[in-house]
Amino acid sequence: MAVQYWVGDFFVDLSRNQVTQKEQSQTIAPKALAVLTYLAENQGRVVSYDELLSNVWPDTVVTPNTLQRSIAQLRKVLGEDSKLQSYIKTHAKQGYSLECDVRWHVETEAKLQVEQNTAANLKAVEGAGKDLSIPDRSVENDVTNTQVKSESDTADKVAPARSVFRLTSVVIGIVMLGFLGFWGFNTLAPEQTSPLTFDKLRSLTATDDKEYAASYSPDGEFIVFHRYIDKLCMNNLWAKNTTTQQETQLTKNLGTYGRHSFSIDGKKLVYISSQDCNKPIPQKRCYNLMSLDFKKALASPQPSTLMVQCKNSQLRNPQWLDNDNIAVMQNFGNRWKLISYSISDNKSTILFELKEGNLIAFDYSVRENLIAVISVDNVGRQYIKMLEPNGQILSSHIIEFPAEFSKFRYIAPVFDPLNKQLVFGYIRQLFTLSYDGKINRISLPLEHKIEAPSFHPNGKRLLLIKKRYDSDIASVPLVDSNKNQSSLLNTNAIYSILARSTLGEENALFQPKGQLISFTSERSGEDQLWITSGNDTQLISTFPSNTLILGSDWAADGKSLLVNANGMLTEVFLDRQQVNSSFTAPVTRLFQWDSESNTALLMIRTAGESKFVELNLDDLAFRIVSDKKIAWAQKSQDGRLIYTDLRNQFWQPGPVEDQLIEKLVGQASSKRFVIKKNVIFGINKENRLWSYDLDSESFEILRELPDNVDYLTDINQTHAMVELQISAKKEVVELSLSE
Repeated sequence: MAVQYWVGDFFVDLSRNQVTQKEQSQTIAPKALAVLTYLAENQGRVVSYDELLSNVWPDTVVTPNTLQRSIAQLRKVLGEDSKLQSYIKTHAKQGYSLECDVRWHVETEAKLQVEQNTAANLKAVEGAGKDLSIPDRSVENDVTNTQVKSESDTADKVAPARSVFRLTSVVIGIVMLGFLGFWGFNTLAPEQTSPLTFDKLRSLTATDDKEYAASYSPDGEFIVFHRYIDKLCMNNLWAKNTTTQQETQLTKNLGTYGRHSFSIDGKKLVYISSQDCNKPIPQKRCYNLMSLDFKKALASPQPSTLMVQCKNSQLRNPQWLDNDNIAVMQNFGNRWKLISYSISDNKSTILFELKEGNLIAFDYSVRENLIAVISVDNVGRQYIKMLEPNGQILSSHIIEFPAEFSKFRYIAPVFDPLNKQLVFGYIRQLFTLSYDGKINRISLPLEHKIEAPSFHPNGKRLLLIKKRYDSDIASVPLVDSNKNQSSLLNTNAIYSILARSTLGEENALFQPKGQLISFTSERSGEDQLWITSGNDTQLISTFPSNTLILGSDWAADGKSLLVNANGMLTEVFLDRQQVNSSFTAPVTRLFQWDSESNTALLMIRTAGESKFVELNLDDLAFRIVSDKKIAWAQKSQDGRLIYTDLRNQFWQPGPVEDQLIEKLVGQASSKRFVIKKNVIFGINKENRLWSYDLDSESFEILRELPDNVDYLTDINQTHAMVELQISAKKEVVELSLSE
């Protein structure tokens, strides 16, 4: 454990039992410091009285008054009282929390001595600087003791000059010591540098496929990226020579690959692949840590080598720490932790985890040998924590988000090799994040959405993934008048376009008791809610820029919609009035709204974990429906819940455990489903629209659909509403720093 750390601007030295601020040190009882240290280790979390007592006074029976006396002593040292709680906050009947920034560091005695000497020298300078026009005789006598017999006028001339010389030497020494101290402190929590500026943007891939998750090789000679071919449902790793522009396919096995990382020497790649696990648990997926010999793959596609297989946990974002250790995020249920996997020992150790809250993302800097972890606490605040590769925490700061950000949007920044900061993308903009949680905008307005920045080793270039999605809203008759003719030409001629632009039109819904259709679109520059009568299209929402809409649903009377915009529920009326819900948990997906009972099926984040819940919008109470990861969910007219998991299997709650709907095995897809009354409508992988009656358990294929249908969004008495994909592009682009 670190023996020195900072709480705000207080320096805590456990080796001396001291707390120091502005050169004033106070000696504190060891147990009181142990209380402060335990709160610092759990910064931002409410620590119960029992937890503090058991950790600070293990195997000892003490009364709660003992803890209260320690808290009172700490507050006195920190300059606060029970009313002004800017450092230690009391949570009635729960415990205490430390609500300020914490920085950890193991310091040497030599460095502490340098700091003490610097402080003493600063005092000397302050004393000498009160009147520099009058020579300091004590210094003069030391400097000129060999000249005491010389002429008085000579001494009067020489002594002040030498006094100034000696004083100048002291000042120079102090400046140098100050520079060294500043350099040492800067390695822990440096000031925010000036925002980066870029002056050139060029495309590196230009195909009809989707390219994503790009990074440079350690020598900068290649970029490596994923290429997904829609028509073949095929994903592989590719490399592109940055000089010759020659592209090479690296892998030859189909699979789903996550973000990759190079070994320090550039000879190997590591990444995550996922696949369906074997029965008897059909809703599970396996996550495999894989490696690839990069040099061999440049000559010909190579098979991946299995390093670790996880059947009961999820893996994400592996990064090579050194030639023998790989850091990777691991998830059991909804809890993420950062582990280090040793290749030679074939075992893992925990680098970092939270008792409350959750991990969001991390990145590793080869140049600085530091890990940056982004986490969220149980009230939704995001933190940046700087770690050594062994997991030792160096600093922890709350991230200060600008007003334009959704407080519910997570970020995943990467290290900037040239400056002590990180960089992340947010919709169409880039931002810097300092080690102490400050965010600055990079002046670079972009036309399209961006994601996944990755720096060149020299820090002067940056890879981004540029995204562009174009979809239309269409209606399709439920009854196929040409049922005996299955030609694709017939299926392409059956739909009517209801909403069209050059950007994404999504989530179209029929208005209950009316003729309108609602949908979301970016045609105005950001996600907004629109309605159309077929002839007239109007904007009805007034959400701020950088809005992301993830779900909407009509009220039963057709006069308003409930919208999940930037993680907050808002009721939008046809006259453009908006009423925000006071529900404070981040909403990640709105599936369905029952306005008559005023309940909603949602995915939310609570204490950093995703939960599938049913929310009562009247009293804002919610019940957890399932801890499983849910792809889509709806309720039937008689209240039966149906949901699909991440493998698109259909489930419904049973008396003891959830039951798989056997008749729908093989009919599921990622194109969602709709329930009208007690009938499920869906689209299978062969692009056939089907229905399943929950009462009679009868299944029927209704018709064939075009192969560019992305989602089924609604059903009325005669038609199905679908979202047609016109184009979906992801490409690798490169930004260059201005000189």
